[in-house]
Amino acid sequence: MSTPATGTVPVAVIGSGNIGTDLMIKVMRLSETLRMGAMVGIDPESDGLARAGRLGVATTHQGVEGLIGMDGFEDIKVIFDATSAKAHVRNAETARRYGKLMIDLTPAALGPFVVPSVNLDEHLDAPDVNMVTCGGQATIPVVAAVSRVAPVVYGEIVASISSRSAGPGTRANIDEFTETTSEAIRVVGGASVGKAIIVLNPADPPLVMRDTVYCLVEGAVDAGTRERIAASVREMAGAVQEYVPGYRLKQDVQFDPVEDAMVPALGRRVTGVRVSVFLEVLGAGHYLPDYAGNLDIMTSAAVRTAEKIAALRGWVNA
Repeated sequence: MSTPATGTVPVAVIGSGNIGTDLMIKVMRLSETLRMGAMVGIDPESDGLARAGRLGVATTHQGVEGLIGMDGFEDIKVIFDATSAKAHVRNAETARRYGKLMIDLTPAALGPFVVPSVNLDEHLDAPDVNMVTCGGQATIPVVAAVSRVAPVVYGEIVASISSRSAGPGTRANIDEFTETTSEAIRVVGGASVGKAIIVLNPADPPLVMRDTVYCLVEGAVDAGTRERIAASVREMAGAVQEYVPGYRLKQDVQFDPVEDAMVPALGRRVTGVRVSVFLEVLGAGHYLPDYAGNLDIMTSAAVRTAEKIAALRGWVNA
């Protein structure tokens, strides 16, 4: 299982579609820690497997069972799963059985949610970590940035992505997307209640990923608290930009008063302030067009997570 990559930690990618292929290219081009050990798919004619072969990466089209049978499988430290929520159940069981770290890019959420800029340090020993969703990776940092300054009683995000960047895996997992992201808004973002909406935009030419985040803060919010919230959001955006250069705030953080408004998700009326944040995510264009920022932020977050866990587990040569 030899490859020309330079990193010290061998990894395998399961899923030779758009996300898996972009992930492979990021590992090979950008990571000084990781190196490709294998690309795994189920379609022998997939572009991802063909591209991996041309790049000198070992391949199999026999899924996770094929990976187990490959020479050098015992050296693999990390398995990225870029398949589907359903397939991940079996893949995760295999990873556990052989003692591999599983980084899950599906909405299966068997392991704890991880958003690198928010809570990666809390789950360094977990055998299976979940990267939430593209919408979650883009918006949960903002919810967390607000909630670390003032309690967020309700957080709602709307992720708008180009329909061209939504492959069959994304379309098959829409329900899981909304459920997983909503839960992560609460668990990772710190909101008392979370809601997620995804929009597949058919515009042509395709539009880049746009995200809107609404955080409802109950009670009075003075000018000083507003400035601290805005500063916290700007700081968090900078942290995400370290591994997703195309991530940016579209405009200043907005604050709007809410007077005795009924919030169905809370089942009661609320008076306070709505914090609105508008984001854009431009992809790096490694494998996919730059409008596919929704895929780019997932693969970038996954690489960041694997690199940091590998370093803290002592897998990286000094």
